[in-house]
Amino acid sequence: MVTSAARLTELFALGRRVARAALDAVVPPLCLACREPVAEPHALCARCWPKLAWIDRPWCDTCGLPFDYATGLSGTPVCAACLARPPACARARAALRYDPVSRDLVLAFKHADRTQNAPAFAAWMARAGADALDGADLLVPVPLHWTRLVRRRFNQSALLARALAARTGIAWSPDALVRVRRTRTQGDLTRAQRRVNVRGAFAVRPSRLAALRGRTVVLIDDVTTTGATFEACARALRRAGAGEVRALALARVVRPGDGTP
Repeated sequence: MVTSAARLTELFALGRRVARAALDAVVPPLCLACREPVAEPHALCARCWPKLAWIDRPWCDTCGLPFDYATGLSGTPVCAACLARPPACARARAALRYDPVSRDLVLAFKHADRTQNAPAFAAWMARAGADALDGADLLVPVPLHWTRLVRRRFNQSALLARALAARTGIAWSPDALVRVRRTRTQGDLTRAQRRVNVRGAFAVRPSRLAALRGRTVVLIDDVTTTGATFEACARALRRAGAGEVRALALARVVRPGDGTP
């Protein structure tokens, strides 16, 4: 026997499908990249999908940097940089290599108000960062300084964190971290300069200390280049009592010169 609650759920689902069909008939869904019509919302067309450079194994088990050669690698390999200087993030992952194709997607999302792309990006990140999200208690976006947030009107990392939370069921805290000072844009800085630029730039909001204490936290950002921002955020979280800190980005620079986010 179908209960009234189940019947109501079915009716809501039917209503969503009808509304979606009606909307698609008037404004068909467009490819995230080239804006050509596609069959489903939040999708890439057949021409754009193969152009994306996905990051796949083998990668460094710590920072997620993909290895060029798989020969002789077994178990959980770690790159030389992480062995020499273990990062504050126990595990970092990214879905895409930051290249001209992914750069256009990121810039459109961040600067051209393509915020409707967040659910698709979250799906890609959930796939690439499955092991980083496994057992996580909380998603925390990398914050913008308030002056930059006012100018941009939204934090793209927070939109990604919210979409990931909706997809995975992991709780998220949009304001657990604050950027306590405005930093220079990282794009034209060296690796060492990036570390100095963001050192001490982040702090945990006092009202969120109890929610973070002992928790496994995953930092969320759109692009990571050297990992300096993730490192600074992770150190702030760990000083505040967070347990393990991990990181997940939509895209990452794999080689110097791939792009300047």
